[in-house]
Amino acid sequence: MTVPRIVLVGAGSVVFTQGLLADLFAFPELRTAHIALHDIDPERLATAEAAARHIAVRRGAAPTITAHADRRAALADADFVVNCVQIGMVEATRTDFEVPARYGVAQTIGDTLGIGGIFRALRTFPFLKALGDDMAEVCPDAWLLNYTNPMAMNVEYLSRATGLRRVVGLCHSVHWTVHDLCELVNAPFEEVTYLAAGVNHQAWVLRFEHDGENLFERLDALIAEDPELRRRVRIDMYRRLGFYPTETSEHSSEYLPWYLHHPGEIERLRLPVGAYLDIVAENMAAYERTRDALAKGAELEVEGSMEYAPQIIHSITTGTPRTVYGNVPNRGLIENLPCRGTVEVPCLVDGSGVRPTRVGALPPQLAALNRAYLGMNELVVRAAVENEPRHIRHAAMVDPATSSALRVEQIWQLCDDMVLAHADRLQPGLRATLGS
Repeated sequence: MTVPRIVLVGAGSVVFTQGLLADLFAFPELRTAHIALHDIDPERLATAEAAARHIAVRRGAAPTITAHADRRAALADADFVVNCVQIGMVEATRTDFEVPARYGVAQTIGDTLGIGGIFRALRTFPFLKALGDDMAEVCPDAWLLNYTNPMAMNVEYLSRATGLRRVVGLCHSVHWTVHDLCELVNAPFEEVTYLAAGVNHQAWVLRFEHDGENLFERLDALIAEDPELRRRVRIDMYRRLGFYPTETSEHSSEYLPWYLHHPGEIERLRLPVGAYLDIVAENMAAYERTRDALAKGAELEVEGSMEYAPQIIHSITTGTPRTVYGNVPNRGLIENLPCRGTVEVPCLVDGSGVRPTRVGALPPQLAALNRAYLGMNELVVRAAVENEPRHIRHAAMVDPATSSALRVEQIWQLCDDMVLAHADRLQPGLRATLGS
């Protein structure tokens, strides 16, 4: 077994980096890996390096740890590249919420679809293109494991705009959805059989069983008994669509026209409009606590996070077979979704790499919603690949939450305002304002 070189791009996301490293060092075979950290923020990079060395000691690991301000130096000869950047950080996220709010557009998380998702993608694409170009030159055989949202758009862009083929998008939503469902219906997670498929943040639990028992029947009974359970978007979706969605109610509400446009539904379903701004503030506070604790030489409590990237790295490095959920191009995996879109399906992982599994057809009502999601994604990706600013507006026009809240001329005006607010982060050809 060779010692892998694992590169964390955006390592200054220190709290997430800590969880990934704790998971990596939990595997004895990875405790001597080369961990190369990259970030453009010197303070965050130094904090990430200090955290990595602290975690290695706590986990009894003896890795080689290097920190790099230069991305190509970090990537040289990499076996695995884990991407967790956030382009624009807090300032850009505030813009994603504050500008649409002036038009009356409500968002909860704003990182996947909607106006927030569109512009998070557009300001991330130039970075992904540069990362892909660098990898093609200095580590063409490396696996790119992407955590950066909007997941499906980013993976589709990578597949169309770069020469990279070893790309998998990773999200913990399927794992934690099933884990939490098991707690709700009082079933042992380790013994449950389940299957999920769809698109990232809008996949569906298609099978959920224990010893031959359909556990959805237990869930149905709980929902019938508890009116508070019915005050959640994902429960409302499950009752009407027949299959349980794999993302939180806060996320799920943004991908549909039924909820955030209606004040009564926001109240009934307890939707926290603007919630992501609080999450961003807590992430900043967590980073500062970690930075200050490391500077004082204090102990850090670091727990594993059960993320998929360390599991994939372990499986490919050692040949250990396992199944994870990955976001990959839909090459016949879900037959009633677009072939160029990015889908989330079970993937088999071992020494030969990551192999997505074919699911077949989704139930038609689920496929219809996923097709709307992927149609918007395609327009955003086309805007960048074809350098066509009109496609930004077309994407917003077909976005369910935006189109249910605004008239078409308002949508174009909002896109102009967002382009102006994010202009320096967009590729030059997309910086035009087009009027209403």
